[in-house]
Amino acid sequence: MFSLISSLLSLLFLILIPCFITIYKWFPVFLPKLLGLSKFKAARDDHENEKRTDEGTCVVREEELQRELMPRHVALILDGNRRWAKQHGLLTEQGHQAGAIRFIEIAELCFELGIHTVSAFAFSTGNWGRDEDEVKWLMSLFQHQLKSNIQYFHRNEIRVSVIGNQTNIPEPILQRIHEIEETTKGYKNKHLIMAIDYSGRFDIMHACKSLVKKSEKGLIREQDVDEALIERELLTNCTDFPSPDLMIRTSGEQRISNFFLWQLAYTELFFSPVLWPDFDKDKLLEALASYQRRERRFGCRI
Repeated sequence: MFSLISSLLSLLFLILIPCFITIYKWFPVFLPKLLGLSKFKAARDDHENEKRTDEGTCVVREEELQRELMPRHVALILDGNRRWAKQHGLLTEQGHQAGAIRFIEIAELCFELGIHTVSAFAFSTGNWGRDEDEVKWLMSLFQHQLKSNIQYFHRNEIRVSVIGNQTNIPEPILQRIHEIEETTKGYKNKHLIMAIDYSGRFDIMHACKSLVKKSEKGLIREQDVDEALIERELLTNCTDFPSPDLMIRTSGEQRISNFFLWQLAYTELFFSPVLWPDFDKDKLLEALASYQRRERRFGCRI
């Protein structure tokens, strides 16, 4: 038995010797290659991390922008409040609060830069499907923001309009909306539009229904209906510049989510990876610089 085991061990040793010799011979060759592959992967990972960190960032000085090329109307989709709160270990409500504060700051910057109209997709019709407590808190936040900023709007002569369906908005908020719209409607150079319970499809449907009613009353004929007439029936008829020149959406999402479906036909789009509460002056200047570098053709060859 012992001799059998010895024979097997000897045979195994004879088989393994060539393998050890081969490994010993080629190990100095393969080791640097293995280390090189490891370093390449690490460098690639670092590069991807840097790319993700730098994506959408570009330092732009305010004086580099041309005032004559500023958009007249900037539309904002304020996306990322909840994710921002989660990243910072905060409540969802605190994320929305931070987003509301940032909105006023960005609107003020836009007005300082000579932009006439700033609109925001503050609450979509689809947002009614969110958690009931979150919806109630958002309604309370809208009411608080309108009340707490009313002196600011008057001091800076900012006209405020709120557009949307509004049939489901609580009466106290509607009263506040009507009050601030009425008392600021005389201001001409700065216009802040908040879309609450807004849907682009509802906007178009509402315009169509209005035209049908006017047709039934004999106020308009079929040949009267053109783009200009439809635009006068849209909810953005409250502004001199109903079609945004630039639309900015934050948080990395690249869709318009039923916002201004008619009005965005020729709008320049800018998508930022930054969550809305982190969208600061530098990010705004970056978006405006991107807009000013573009050549707008409106379907025509120039």
